[in-house]
Amino acid sequence: METGKVDVLLGLQWGDEGKGKVVDVLTPKYDVVARFQGGPNAGHTLEFQGQKYVLRSIPSGIFQGGKINIIGNGVVLAPDLFMEEAEELEKSGHPLKERLHISKKAHLIMPTHRILDRAYEAAKGKNKVGTTGKGIGPTYTDKVSRNGLRVGDILENFEEKYAQHKERHMKMLKALGWTDFEGFDEVEKKWLKGVEYLRQFPIVDSEHEINHILRAGKNILCEGAQGTMLDVDFGSYPFVTSSNTICAGACTGLGVGPNKVGNVFGIMKAYCTRVGAGPFPTELFDEDGKTIRAIGHEYGAVTGRERRCGWIDLIQLRYSIMINGVTELIMMKSDVLDGFDTIKACVGYQLKDGTVTDELPYSIDDVKPIYKEFPGWKTDMTKFTSEEQFPDAFKNYIKFLEDFLETPIGIISIGPDREQTIVRKK
Repeated sequence: METGKVDVLLGLQWGDEGKGKVVDVLTPKYDVVARFQGGPNAGHTLEFQGQKYVLRSIPSGIFQGGKINIIGNGVVLAPDLFMEEAEELEKSGHPLKERLHISKKAHLIMPTHRILDRAYEAAKGKNKVGTTGKGIGPTYTDKVSRNGLRVGDILENFEEKYAQHKERHMKMLKALGWTDFEGFDEVEKKWLKGVEYLRQFPIVDSEHEINHILRAGKNILCEGAQGTMLDVDFGSYPFVTSSNTICAGACTGLGVGPNKVGNVFGIMKAYCTRVGAGPFPTELFDEDGKTIRAIGHEYGAVTGRERRCGWIDLIQLRYSIMINGVTELIMMKSDVLDGFDTIKACVGYQLKDGTVTDELPYSIDDVKPIYKEFPGWKTDMTKFTSEEQFPDAFKNYIKFLEDFLETPIGIISIGPDREQTIVRKK
């Protein structure tokens, strides 16, 4: 039987690759956009028609009229933050309650989860992971320990269920010696208001809905949050998020069989960034790093934190391509490198014992990057409308990346706006 396909779009580095813009560009080709993991720690920035939007929990296809957007079971949802985000979007004229469906099986981030997040980070001292403090980790911990509160729970005996979960968390905080509950009552009040707001949306058995859509021959674009190197299994553990950010996460986070997955779009920046603690082999501490940060506006969309910046790491990228089964690459922010005399790309690691590897090792804490240098293209590409306009130095760089990564680069972004996107000829 012919069915529709699920294409997956995900980040290949440490997050912040520019997924929001790409989803928005690709959405016209799809009937449905679905988010499969993560929570309000995502910050998908979209710019078009002179407006800038930052989406945290809501899929980036929400701006395309007539498309259904689904928040899948793999997502963790904070009702108060969701309400803030949704009401802001509704003000700009987007009818969310018609377009957005929410899985009954998505887990709820409680106000006490955020306090637990702070308490756990404080307990780690100098070994902090550098979480966003949004309660994501403790919510996923509750989920895997079978103690979670889900969206479907708001439909029946919710007050009783909430009180039980809150009591359990308070006991845990007491055991940790946590005493700072300043402002909690206000936060809780707003959170409960968010729960009431949530009830206005279609709350669905999303796995059934998604598979009905596929049986009808329609196509779905799945959107991940964070990046491959933040995956709880394959990322730079323990400095990772608490969910599977890789392609397989789309199957578990939406209830889709692996045989339904079609294209896997892997997004990368022309350089590399990460937020928070953890290893980062190509990180730059010199003027080049500062220049990339300034031109690329590399500050967290949600936290405002300064992002760490470095050259592109092709060893890490090749690993991510392998893990995800990437069929096509999308390169973002190439315009940030327009002014550089020399561009570098990491093509190998020197290990502690002096040996060289071209595969990602178990630990990347102490590896030394081996770079290949390329002449910069020294051309402002932000107004280009086709790949024919690319300077030769940039074309040669693209060719090298495609050959090294053994994967075609189908889309190149040359600026933040929806229009500044070059779709290459196949």
